[in-house]
Amino acid sequence: MKTVVTYSFSQLEPYINWVYFYYAWSLNGKPECERQRMKAEALDTLRQTDDRFKARAIIGLYPAWGDGDDIVLDSGERIPLLRQQHPAKGCDYTLCLSDFVRPAGYGEPDHIGVFATTVDSGMETDCHGDIYQQMLRQTLADRLAEAAAERLHYEVRTRLWGYQPDEPEDPARMLACDYQGIRPAIGYPSMPDTSLNFVLDRLLHFTDIGIRLTESGMMTPHASVSGLMISHPEARYFDLGKIGDDQLADYAHRRGIPITLMRKFLESNMIRQ
Repeated sequence: MKTVVTYSFSQLEPYINWVYFYYAWSLNGKPECERQRMKAEALDTLRQTDDRFKARAIIGLYPAWGDGDDIVLDSGERIPLLRQQHPAKGCDYTLCLSDFVRPAGYGEPDHIGVFATTVDSGMETDCHGDIYQQMLRQTLADRLAEAAAERLHYEVRTRLWGYQPDEPEDPARMLACDYQGIRPAIGYPSMPDTSLNFVLDRLLHFTDIGIRLTESGMMTPHASVSGLMISHPEARYFDLGKIGDDQLADYAHRRGIPITLMRKFLESNMIRQ
């Protein structure tokens, strides 16, 4: 089941994580008055553009099960993933996102969500040559794409998937990740391989919400987010860390991509010999 949702900026305003907005402007640690001045300016821009641009989201919910380091959908599509080669501090085992999806043979299939969100490209480009305004809009658009993912995840938990139907709508709790489930994003620590977007695109057809992929799997518009939604009560975020040549070879085989090309996608995650 696929669902497309359109959000106004005013709908997403409560879900904006301003901490990362301040970070983008090097304002963390600066006086509160400076941060509030910048926030007020951003909110003014948001309200001026609310009737011109939108954020868009697409979500697919699929029966699935875990199979080693892959997630397998009922259609037969496999989502290959990477496993830590060294446990995180305080943990006795290595993690892979597929660990949080019920394996085949253990009752009914589990489910996963596959999602993408984006902001109309004009939000970043229609600035009439005003460089400062363009920078402000770019950082604000990034936050709006993340806010759309946060709002979408809430709707998935409570209504579309409905595994937490009684969860109250509390953006502050959501920004603190105080809910069941996770929504790891491609390009982030647990899924650093941007070329995985090609797998998700086959499922969702990103162009339905205006997203296109570069040769490396990067998304345009830049203010876009994609990833998975997993409901397991113990699911958590983690940093993949460094991987070795053996795991690279295994992952490239499961992806059906030459090792030399996969090495380029994962260069920053490779153990240096």
